[in-house]
Amino acid sequence: MQFDLVVIGGGPGGYVAAIRAAQLGMKAAVVEKEEKLGGTCLRVGCIPSKALLESSHKYEEAGHEFAQHGIHVGGVSFDLAAMMKRKDDVVATLAKGIEALLAKNKVARVRGTGRLAGPGRVEVTAGDGTRTTLDAARVILAVGSKSVVLPGIEVDGRLIGTSTEALAFDAVPGHLVVIGGGYIGLELGSVWRRLGSKVTVLEYTDRILTGLDGDIAAEALPLFRKQGLDIRLGVKVKRARAVGSTCVVECEGQEPIECDRVLAATGRRPATDDLGFDTVGIALDTRGCIPVDGQFRTSAAGVYAIGDCIPGPMLAHKAEEDGVACVEAMQSGWAHVDYDLVPAVVFTHPEIAAVGKTEEQLTAAGVAFKKGVFPFRANGRARTINDTVGKVKVLADAATDRVLGVHIIGPAAGDIIGEAAAALNFGATAEDIARVCHAHPTLPEALKEAALAVHGQAIHA
Repeated sequence: MQFDLVVIGGGPGGYVAAIRAAQLGMKAAVVEKEEKLGGTCLRVGCIPSKALLESSHKYEEAGHEFAQHGIHVGGVSFDLAAMMKRKDDVVATLAKGIEALLAKNKVARVRGTGRLAGPGRVEVTAGDGTRTTLDAARVILAVGSKSVVLPGIEVDGRLIGTSTEALAFDAVPGHLVVIGGGYIGLELGSVWRRLGSKVTVLEYTDRILTGLDGDIAAEALPLFRKQGLDIRLGVKVKRARAVGSTCVVECEGQEPIECDRVLAATGRRPATDDLGFDTVGIALDTRGCIPVDGQFRTSAAGVYAIGDCIPGPMLAHKAEEDGVACVEAMQSGWAHVDYDLVPAVVFTHPEIAAVGKTEEQLTAAGVAFKKGVFPFRANGRARTINDTVGKVKVLADAATDRVLGVHIIGPAAGDIIGEAAAALNFGATAEDIARVCHAHPTLPEALKEAALAVHGQAIHA
């Protein structure tokens, strides 16, 4: 059991790193304890949540929006079990696809829990307790992250849980309390609100979606409230517990809230427990992250780390970029991932997407910038699909015109942001984007118009 590279963790960062290593001629293995590869993202995160968001959105469209297109539907209902089965089928299909990719690239898949067992050694404990030792010239730690549960929130995996449980409710809660107004809370809150739950979102800060552009978050707040989400800001949750068949959420200075289910969506932290760091001399930072250098090397020779368990955005696509860069650096000695240009998407309706700097960040850094904004209500394609809420905002350097950030709330924001990310990575100016011929009628025309608006030259607004 000797390998050039052993990757601990079969999530987006881990399996991608192993495949790239195999492409470069390394004998690679992936150690993963779960039956399905793909990590949290595929099993109980990005993919299942987006499947439920799509199903619940279609249900809401059928009940409330089809009539505007001249389509009349009566007695619309849904089958939650069928919805959940479709979600599970999507996950299973993609997981099998990863297995096939590993086989195609001759990457060994080792089932079990992996931990470091000294220099060049990984110990794998199978479900039955059997232990196997792998010898590896190099090891990549791609162990991901796990939900943070605040003190006082008594998670029982039944009535009070994290996103994992909220993706698999067997019935629609009468009243769901979501603790946390970030993307996880708002996405899953939207799913269950569409399916009939009363949803109360409790956010400790004075805004939702902390970290995203403040202007975009401020525009989103009334839209979500209009949809029926009861979002309460500046609320400090002291305790959440199950009492019989119900839940009680206690908040500072407020009356207790009784509900049917509680979703704790208060962030994530690196899953860096019990990895044998003492056997190689690795020390974690104060956040529990594994410190690495510019080539993803830890303080232990031959041990690397990528993805959610190192500093940087906790996003699947960031982990994939880390994995490829880390492996390529093993041969070339050079690696680069620009964490300032990692796009982020919130898959609510409307979608919210961003890449680059926010207005707040530029202002704090003393960077002079110009802003161009274009509303989707002036976009022809948005009109034809009856989805005109939102806007595109382009922030460009006042002196050089180089685009520093793009922020979108509106239809297909998560798709449009890809063009913006490419533009920023190539150092494009607002004029560069404005001079690209965009097909008509399409939603990305709104990005072109926002780029034109940076210099007051928008045509359709």
